[in-house]
Amino acid sequence: MPEPYDVITMGRIGVDLYPLQTGLPLAEVDTFGKFLGGSPTNVAVAAARLGRRTAVVTRTGRDAFGEYLHRQLREFGVDDRWVTPVDAYPTPITFCEIFPPDDFPLHFYRRPKAPDLEIHPGELDLGAIRAARVFWMTGTGLCAEPSRAATLAALRARDRSGTTVFDLDWRPMFWDEAAEDTAEDPGPAPRSVPAARYREALAHATVAVGNLDECEIATGEREPRAAARALIDAGAELAVVKKGPEGVLAVHRDGTVADVPPLPVEVVNGLGAGDAFGGALCHGLLAGWDTGRVMRYANAAGAIVASRLACSSAMPFPYEVEAALAEGAVVPRPTGAAP
Repeated sequence: MPEPYDVITMGRIGVDLYPLQTGLPLAEVDTFGKFLGGSPTNVAVAAARLGRRTAVVTRTGRDAFGEYLHRQLREFGVDDRWVTPVDAYPTPITFCEIFPPDDFPLHFYRRPKAPDLEIHPGELDLGAIRAARVFWMTGTGLCAEPSRAATLAALRARDRSGTTVFDLDWRPMFWDEAAEDTAEDPGPAPRSVPAARYREALAHATVAVGNLDECEIATGEREPRAAARALIDAGAELAVVKKGPEGVLAVHRDGTVADVPPLPVEVVNGLGAGDAFGGALCHGLLAGWDTGRVMRYANAAGAIVASRLACSSAMPFPYEVEAALAEGAVVPRPTGAAP
């Protein structure tokens, strides 16, 4: 049997077209940079930058942007063997606007349907997914078929083995309006289709990660400790609640609590910080660190990416995270330095 992957992620991929001019609406931007994007794909890149063997399960269009994404994955050291083309749909692109320190609107072009929602259960290498030390999936994967069935099939195959991370990743624009209708949901969460789908997936996850908005969708709770407890009651062993400028709260089923403040940083682009956090979270869990150390390390990785324009190419190397932790803040990179 081949050596298991450290991390396999599953879900969204696309091309990010980010303005090279900040503080301007898209209508006034003249130049853009092209980057690999998609939250779970960026998580795989982030973990690879930290020395982990990673792969991503997703789909692109059969087009030039799809070829670009394959090339980028290989350059970042992410195995692309489970990245397959879809003839019917183009590779998605995403534009953002950059208004530091805290306004970064996203504009998704995923119509009529994104290829990464065309992952079919029968295409999955369930043996590799089951064997991976960490499996990472997202709420977006639950928003449409056949991706939802494939994501749940992967979760059932894991059977809570190793570390199975559910990134709540709430993107309301990806859900059909009908998903907001009342639906049967036996738990305390709001009675909506997204909440019911989230609870179904949480029953298979050992780690749940989300910001306050995402936790509220999944559990009906917005207060951080109440949200963490609700995520644990729904099945997670470890609940990680990201509190934005107030840092991150991690609560373990065994009673361990880590409430970690953010690392000071001059924000350039907050997009991608959560993906860097995710890759570093996987790295720390695989290293067997205590919860507080994992959260501090992941916070530092996220802060580093927030200080940079890009996402995937901005993911930090271990020496950069260690330097930020030692410094107690993110030191801005000199202009013209390599990403």
